[in-house]
Amino acid sequence: MPVPSHKLDMVIVGAGPVGLLLAVCLARWGYHIKLVDNREAPTPTGRADGIQPRSLAILRNMGLKRQIMAHEPARVYEVAFWDPLSGQRGIHRTGSWKACPPHIDTRYPYTTLLHQGLIERVFIDDLQKHETNVQRPWTIADFKHDQKDEQYPVEVKLKHVQKDEQEVIRAKYLFSGEGAKSFIRDRLGIKIRHKDPISSVWGVMDGIVRTDFPDVKMKCTIHSDYGSIMIIPRENNMVRFYIQIAASADKDFNPRKQATPEEVQAAAKKILQPYYVEWDQVDWYSVYPIRQGIAEKYMIDQRIFMGGDCCHIHSPKAGQGMNTAFHDALNLAWKIHHVESGFANRSILQTYETERKLIAEDLLDFDTKYAALFSQRQNPAEEVGAASGGHEKGEANEFVKLYKESREFTSGYGIAYGANEFNWSSQHIARSPLFHSRGDKLRPGRAMASADVTRVVDANVAQLEQEIPFNGSFRIFLFAGKPPVTKRAVADFAVELQRQRSFYYSFQRTDISSVSYHERHNPHSRLFSICTTFAAPRSEIDIVSMLPPLLARYSDHVYADDIWDPRLPDAKAPAHAKMGLDEGKGGVVIVRPDGHVGCIVSLVKGSGTVDALNDYFGAFVSKKIGRSKLQAQL
Repeated sequence: MPVPSHKLDMVIVGAGPVGLLLAVCLARWGYHIKLVDNREAPTPTGRADGIQPRSLAILRNMGLKRQIMAHEPARVYEVAFWDPLSGQRGIHRTGSWKACPPHIDTRYPYTTLLHQGLIERVFIDDLQKHETNVQRPWTIADFKHDQKDEQYPVEVKLKHVQKDEQEVIRAKYLFSGEGAKSFIRDRLGIKIRHKDPISSVWGVMDGIVRTDFPDVKMKCTIHSDYGSIMIIPRENNMVRFYIQIAASADKDFNPRKQATPEEVQAAAKKILQPYYVEWDQVDWYSVYPIRQGIAEKYMIDQRIFMGGDCCHIHSPKAGQGMNTAFHDALNLAWKIHHVESGFANRSILQTYETERKLIAEDLLDFDTKYAALFSQRQNPAEEVGAASGGHEKGEANEFVKLYKESREFTSGYGIAYGANEFNWSSQHIARSPLFHSRGDKLRPGRAMASADVTRVVDANVAQLEQEIPFNGSFRIFLFAGKPPVTKRAVADFAVELQRQRSFYYSFQRTDISSVSYHERHNPHSRLFSICTTFAAPRSEIDIVSMLPPLLARYSDHVYADDIWDPRLPDAKAPAHAKMGLDEGKGGVVIVRPDGHVGCIVSLVKGSGTVDALNDYFGAFVSKKIGRSKLQAQL
């Protein structure tokens, strides 16, 4: 093997959604990465196409939502359900349901639909702004974790797909975003554990159609006497059809069955009876079997990682593959950033596997049921209750029930990471009685609730959960309650943050004396940002007189909790109420860089609040922080 030509922070293999988003995060934070892909160009058509509400909120937090929406994607607000009529008389709509029901608190109650290649190009454009490109068509030829260089312990050999060219790199990390056929995973001997045998075979087709089917512009799930279809509207007047072409109940079932585009179209026409459909154009077509599987491991030695389809295999019809990949990328990115910046112990990287594998297991459990019910013939439309909610004719079928029950999870807002050093629980080493228990409205491990507030400096209505961008920082949300009640507690909070061994002071910027006056988010530390929200009208808040200098430095992040919320019509301070906090006493919410809640702590006079947070951060940071036991007793 040739001598390594240079050293890099990470080599990423595969420029699909997971590899690109991971690269975007790390490139923005100044890391030197090599991103290779074995294709000559980004995905031209087809593949993944659905961005769920929580993923869209994440892209908004990264400043990428506007670029996505510039492609004028389709938006699905409702899903229509169609079932067979008795006597082979075709299909009939049994009802519809919100794509994102009202109980899910999201700003984007719809699924955004456009093909994967357009999404990839948004990420690629962002990479180029940070002087990073995708190296094509290149792939991985070999690698080894030999630790010959303690700082760059992984040696990676890359090769050009078409030419006799190769390159050898020493890297701190290696990441596989190669998809289901991963060279890295196979070379490591990591197996995919499949849940069940292949149960059905489906065709998928993107194109432009002519039809009298009335719901072609909506997402539809269709069951008939001749099989099942899912219809998904797309950008540029396109429609995606998922069409069942074989099921395990068939006498001649072949799990490796193939079909021509014409055969798949014929199956679709039969299923859609009495409606007609004709294709004017076909942009993409594929046939795939339905099977669920998960990798036994997501990482080796906290140096070699995998994500996306490399780790989890499932049906595409629930729109989860790309979205799960987004969360894989973000989860790993900020943790590597915190290790490499000297903030956190390397052991935190283990939580990438424990957190993301748990979510993948939940996804596969859901998808196994969902795919099976989708592939089964349902009861005639006359025998089931209306899918819209009425039960005058009987119970809704099992498929509709499962769809409704799963919407929080599939929207992304049901993702709940288990207890660990980041997600506080009663088993955490931080044991202060000031921590709020899991029974409160806001739960550690889940996404922070959305809340509208008024920014004090300019009177603009702000989306509080979006005010700190995805910049690798922990977000400290100080809910300061009513000023007359919390004045002393707020002052003490600032004093304690400035103590030499506090979590906040211990990780100050090295260039703090020269930080720009215009720095809004990280004036003191690159690892923390602070937002202060008072339970008072904006007209009653004076930043200079009501906040200590440390908190007043974040003047662009001081807010009034004075915006009425229809979800809590009687709350005088809705943002406080959504967090489960008393509007008079307030509290502190710590949010991880990926937007998931870490812990909730009461705001009290004295050192108690910051002492509790020192203990929380002390569970994973690289420095000894907080007061000694002797100091605490004094």
